[in-house]
Amino acid sequence: MDERQEEKKDIRSMTLEELTKDMEKMGEKAFRAKQVYQWLHEKLVEQFEDMTNLSKPLREKLMENYRIPRMTILSVLTSENNDTKKYLFQLEDGNVIESVWMRYHHGNSVCISSQVGCRMGCRFCASTLLGLERNLFASEMLGQIYAIQNETKERVSNIVVMGTGEPLDNYENLLRFIHLISREPGLHISQRNITVSTCGIVEKIRELAKEKLQITLAVSLHAPNTEKRRELMPVANRYGVEELLAACKDYFSETGRRITFEYSLVAGVNDNREEALELASLLKGFPCHVNLIPVNPIKERSYTHSGRKEIEAFKLILEKYHINVTIRREMGADINAACGQLRKSYMDQKQ
Repeated sequence: MDERQEEKKDIRSMTLEELTKDMEKMGEKAFRAKQVYQWLHEKLVEQFEDMTNLSKPLREKLMENYRIPRMTILSVLTSENNDTKKYLFQLEDGNVIESVWMRYHHGNSVCISSQVGCRMGCRFCASTLLGLERNLFASEMLGQIYAIQNETKERVSNIVVMGTGEPLDNYENLLRFIHLISREPGLHISQRNITVSTCGIVEKIRELAKEKLQITLAVSLHAPNTEKRRELMPVANRYGVEELLAACKDYFSETGRRITFEYSLVAGVNDNREEALELASLLKGFPCHVNLIPVNPIKERSYTHSGRKEIEAFKLILEKYHINVTIRREMGADINAACGQLRKSYMDQKQ
């Protein structure tokens, strides 16, 4: 991106209120802001020339002062059963990110990235292997959904911020994204249909609770105690399991929204009977949902997912303690749909 482009405002990251103020400063009527906003967030146009109900002088003003960040699709991989698509996008600065589109009976879900890379260092995740490059802007988070909806010609009804990156490590852009995607005008996706995943940054969980959003918070737990969690997640060196659980209970008290705990089952590491009992004891009586995930193997790590017998046994123990639990359906394994795998493969080939 050239310097002139960098000087222009990122119009897709602006709220309707911010855009209205700018239009008035430019001597335009307030209703013009709503027209522009609808083009950006309902009709999903990618250039000002396509905003056909605006006068040519206004379009020229917009081109002179604003930019719509480009999201270029580098590749699309489609699963054999056609229910999953993996997208590799190139951003304006040359960085690449990935997203996943999944078709369910209740609607289409998109899993988006929140950062270019990740610095959290979770041992079983490909996203973190190349470290953190930068945060994504709200417009770049929106852009993944808009590009996928334009490409599939099907409406997105659910969003999972669970791709590359730690969303709470990009807190301000995440909040802006949630407000832009859930408000009218725009795609107006209900906050109840938005899930934000975190490895457990305690102070940010408490800060998010104060926002009183109706999103689902998914906490990557992956172990029933701090010692075991440290083996898998460096973030556990900073926040113990008890401290993390206390923050989750505060979040529930503030929002009334049940927490989802993500638990990736790694064969021989965190999937035995004793760990299931310890997890059941830890969560007993807390209104939550446990999502058991057979870990996606990556070539840079020796981890493999647990067998069906071990997964079912783990689930049964949690259910005996009246804990709501499901086993995540595996989707897109044939197209490397796990977090970070496609981007890592692309970067390796480029190098």
